[in-house]
Amino acid sequence: MLTENQIVQIREHLEKAQNPVFFFDNDGDGLCSFILLQRFIGRGKGVQIKSSPDMTVDYFRKVRELNADYIFILDKHSISKEFFEEARQINIPIVWIDHHDMGNEIPDFVNYYNPLFNDDNNEPVAELCYRITRRREDLWIAVAGCISDSFVPDFYSDFKKEYPDLAINSKEALKIYFKSPLGKIVKMLNFALKDTTTNVVSMMKFLTRARSPYEVLEESRENYSMHKKFNEINDKYERLLKKVEFKTEEDVLFFEYGGDLSISSELANKLRFDFPDKIIVVAYVKDAKVNVSARGENVRSFVIEAIKELDNATGGGHEKAVGAKIHSRDLEKFKGIFLKLVRKSI
Repeated sequence: MLTENQIVQIREHLEKAQNPVFFFDNDGDGLCSFILLQRFIGRGKGVQIKSSPDMTVDYFRKVRELNADYIFILDKHSISKEFFEEARQINIPIVWIDHHDMGNEIPDFVNYYNPLFNDDNNEPVAELCYRITRRREDLWIAVAGCISDSFVPDFYSDFKKEYPDLAINSKEALKIYFKSPLGKIVKMLNFALKDTTTNVVSMMKFLTRARSPYEVLEESRENYSMHKKFNEINDKYERLLKKVEFKTEEDVLFFEYGGDLSISSELANKLRFDFPDKIIVVAYVKDAKVNVSARGENVRSFVIEAIKELDNATGGGHEKAVGAKIHSRDLEKFKGIFLKLVRKSI
């Protein structure tokens, strides 16, 4: 958790920022973190970070295009040195709020905030941002961001009281995600981020004005593109899930797929929910690259160890949820190493 002093510092940065740019990781936690901060100060533009694992220097052009006077980076664990160097040259302040293990060194001019540095907890950035803003009317946005990151915040109880028809009585994030109307909102946000840049910008503008979660669930002229993209991706998502084959005696469920849409993280979460005692590995293969999403106990250590033996492979995440990028030619090798590591630990 952030300290009260850190919260005060971040608020001061937000108040000073007259034209900030908010860079956020390309998921529900990152998106909701941006929306919370933007609604708090009523200004600033959001830019989703699609590059992985680093936020590359290419994103700095948005700072210049928007004539930003402040940079906020939300829910991204690794930033390229070149990006920081560009910021240093024009002396623009950076506030970086994250909850992952460090991906790279922190330059001395960067204002970095991470609860792991305080008490070894790693609450989602949406939870941290809600502690900063404390706007009761934005409670639903904060809870959606947390559930997207498989975390149930203590203020979920407040959400249940305020929106009892959207919540269920559970302390399990995946159960809330897959069994409640709130979960549909979370899925809609995650899927909407996979739309065109124009539609993502439209979605962000809609969320900065939305007064309640019901406005997200009810299709309207303002959120038409969100609903259209949700229906389109959800259909593919459901069809892919029907293709999953699994032998119950196996320790690891491997699922490989291709096509024009990467939803490996969403598929991995659903399979983790359906098979809670198993380790899940979903591989999206496109051309020469593979996106890997893994879920399960201690899964990060298995993935990080396995990719050490692969050329130019990258990976990172949380203890029970991790992603990696590898060459398609190394997929079978990765599977073999990964399975050995898992079975060795049993």
